[in-house]
Amino acid sequence: MNHKHLKFSFFCITSYYYFSPIMRKKIVTILFLGIVNFIFSQNELPKDYFTNPLEIPLVLSGTFGELRTNHFHAGLDIKTQKVEGHKVLSSADGYVSRINVSLWGYGNALYITHPNGYTTVYGHLQKFSPEIDAYVRKMQYKKESFSIRLYPKPDELIVKKGALIALSGNSGSSGGPHLHYEIRDVKSNILNPMLLGINVPDHKNPTIQNAFAYSKNDSAQVNQSSKNVQLVFSRQYDGDLLANTIYAFGEIGFGINAYDRLDGALNRNGLYSLEMTVNGEKVFQFTVNKFSFDESRFINSYVDYERLITLKQRVQKCFVNHDMNNLSLYKKLDNKGFINVKDSLEYTVSIIAKDFEGNKTRLIIPIKGKKDSIIIPKVVKKTPYFFKANQPNRIKDSVVTVTFPKNIFYEDFYFDYTNIDGIVKLHNSSVPVHKSFRVAFDISNYSEDELKTLHIAKKNKYGKLYYVSTKRKDNTLYTVSKNLGEYTLMSDNVSPTIRALGFKNEQWLTKFTTLKVKIHDKGSGIKTYRGEIDGEWIRMALNPKTGTLTYDFSDKKLEGTLHNLKVVVTDNVNNSTTFTTSFNKKN
Repeated sequence: MNHKHLKFSFFCITSYYYFSPIMRKKIVTILFLGIVNFIFSQNELPKDYFTNPLEIPLVLSGTFGELRTNHFHAGLDIKTQKVEGHKVLSSADGYVSRINVSLWGYGNALYITHPNGYTTVYGHLQKFSPEIDAYVRKMQYKKESFSIRLYPKPDELIVKKGALIALSGNSGSSGGPHLHYEIRDVKSNILNPMLLGINVPDHKNPTIQNAFAYSKNDSAQVNQSSKNVQLVFSRQYDGDLLANTIYAFGEIGFGINAYDRLDGALNRNGLYSLEMTVNGEKVFQFTVNKFSFDESRFINSYVDYERLITLKQRVQKCFVNHDMNNLSLYKKLDNKGFINVKDSLEYTVSIIAKDFEGNKTRLIIPIKGKKDSIIIPKVVKKTPYFFKANQPNRIKDSVVTVTFPKNIFYEDFYFDYTNIDGIVKLHNSSVPVHKSFRVAFDISNYSEDELKTLHIAKKNKYGKLYYVSTKRKDNTLYTVSKNLGEYTLMSDNVSPTIRALGFKNEQWLTKFTTLKVKIHDKGSGIKTYRGEIDGEWIRMALNPKTGTLTYDFSDKKLEGTLHNLKVVVTDNVNNSTTFTTSFNKKN
């Protein structure tokens, strides 16, 4: 069902009661057949419908479903040969249904909806095609905002398959030039583009770096330990990995630290599939074909989160030990992936890591059941605060109130809390948080002048304090967060700085194509900026990586030769700086 059919269906629905009973039956039949055809088209993946969005060979720096911070990667990261400016082409006929211009995230991004109901997404773009840019520029000047989110109508920006829609770039939260590419279905689920015919050469087997055994509870053990145990393994002549025999008892699980490399690049990419068998019977399978954004944060339950935070290793668990975790990516999950090892019995566990092309690496783990004394028990640090995951939890002292709604933690645990010299310690960052909690500070002892620059700050992993979004309600300052750690109050009394880049006051800029200024704030960070020439708003693009504001003189014709530039920058506690200068330019 294409967008023309959708429009016709809408016409039929809105006009239904104006038709005769016979025509009504025909309308119902047409709509039913259209819906059936539409649903069928969504279930049958169109493998020859979409084409390469770039004119260069596909080489990936990131695969679909790859493990990222707090989320699974939602698309393919396509290398652009370390440069910006490659032509980005529409993968199929359609229309631009959404445009984002943002300093972070996908940066400059396009969303194209296609007649078959799917949507392709193109992120981190340098610039849009002339037609799309003209549309965006018009709306930016109308709203007087560089950052903008637009939803064009289906007939406003129609594109053909293979048409130029943008140039590749490095905008937003990109760590280097590349194109982020996604395919979404009608329900906004994200699909693996390789399932829809986007082919990327891959002839390399995945690499398993480390493997670990986990005891489910205090009564289970591996090699007389109820703590996690790292396995020792070696490569065999047939390419399989063979672990040293482990002696275990009770319910145990396994996890691996692994990656895959594709042709043409050295990047350590994610696996497509992870399987586990016990004595030849499959008990666990995890495959990244499709998922929704709502479930992506469950990645923090899928990996060994504590090991990720403390040792920077992403260990994928072949078991589920959190009741909240309902990821749709689990395709097989017998006994939640745990193996019930009985005394005096033997087991052979195989863990198979696969990429999309079917290249695989197998780890074989021999197990001998042996109930023995536990000489390395789990150590639990007890505190006055024991949190139940399925209940709301709250901490309050004379200054701080922290509110945790129910079901934001994956399991019950003892919570570590201190408030020393105004530094509030909320456990530590090795415990994942699924939803937001609220941290509130009592500010009744501060004067109104002091409150003007006061905000909440959090320590990062290097011990440096940084601004977090702060709001005021009555006599409290509060923030909402998904990260445990250390919080405090601090003041920012320093205004942002602004300076011209490459030109001086009253200089002739006739040969200049752009005008640039440098902005910076070392306190709470920049919240807003505004540029004007001769009293009128101008579109200045901010590169947050360099702090550079750029105005393109081709945006609009300037009248006369002497012009006044004004730039106003405001930080997150409303300290503001105004920069003014003049320049001469002939059109």
